[in-house]
Amino acid sequence: MARRAALLLAAAALLASSALTACSTEAPSGGPAPGPSAKTKGGSGGAITMGFAQVGAESGWRTANTKSVQEAAKKAGIQLKFSDAQQKQENQIKAIRTFIQQKVDVIAFSPVVESGWDTVLKEAKDAGIPVILTDRAVDTKDTSLYKTFLGSDFVKEGRSAGEWLTGAYAGEQGPVNIVELQGTTGSAPANDRKAGFAEAIRGDGKFKIVASQSGDFTRAKGKEVMQAFLKSQKDIDVLYAHNDDMALGAIQAIEESGKKPGTDIKVISVDGIKDAFTAMTEGKINVVVECNPLLGDQLMELARKVVAGESVPARVETQEGVFPQDKAAAALPSRTY
Repeated sequence: MARRAALLLAAAALLASSALTACSTEAPSGGPAPGPSAKTKGGSGGAITMGFAQVGAESGWRTANTKSVQEAAKKAGIQLKFSDAQQKQENQIKAIRTFIQQKVDVIAFSPVVESGWDTVLKEAKDAGIPVILTDRAVDTKDTSLYKTFLGSDFVKEGRSAGEWLTGAYAGEQGPVNIVELQGTTGSAPANDRKAGFAEAIRGDGKFKIVASQSGDFTRAKGKEVMQAFLKSQKDIDVLYAHNDDMALGAIQAIEESGKKPGTDIKVISVDGIKDAFTAMTEGKINVVVECNPLLGDQLMELARKVVAGESVPARVETQEGVFPQDKAAAALPSRTY
């Protein structure tokens, strides 16, 4: 009997010990068991899930940008939830809210337009999900709503385009009549490339922007708007396009009108896609200001850091150049997009 009682007491002690061990993983007050923090997850090399809300597929530049992000995520072992907004802000806001519901670790997006983001970004912040802006910035007074911006200086790009123009016409008499194909209305690149260009030509009265209209960054719209410019303006000396796809569409319109792009009408463009370099070698574009779309690797590196709780710069800019016509042939073979 004494031996049996001792065995029963030992078994009871073992059960009690097991129960205490199991209870030790529960949160106080009946809350959920604590999981790995974002800092632990990112810092230990654990799998990260990124929600990425892309503008759309409006241009060759955007296609290259999307491919760069997708390939970099795969290489970095980051699970990518991808959404194409089809150039509509409401679609991006919906995608970001879906990412929040899915409890992704980090959200990255390239905003369709600059304004109107505070509410949804506050929702992400309240959910503890860091946000990275890529390619395009947002207009907000509360910079705590996002961790960093990765992309280009669009004002500098516009300024570079204007500086090339003033140099090309240095010492010549005016007027120099310019038509401008703007990007999507309200978008950061459209606003900034316009401002930078205007700043660069402001000091010389011979330069006159005689018409300016949005071509939505697309080749088809660029052609359509350029056709309207050619009908409404008697003398056009220069076309300034906010991206290559609009410039390439406009070149079609110029040729169909019987004029020679690059000669009768000088063509300035921004981006640096392979098709634009080909057009430069054919004498149809005079200069391209580069805007690098290959942001994927830098984005994944930033994502790991913000998920791990590390500090990152408020702004990370890409390295870019200016390519006049005489440099196009040498640069063309190395263009990857």
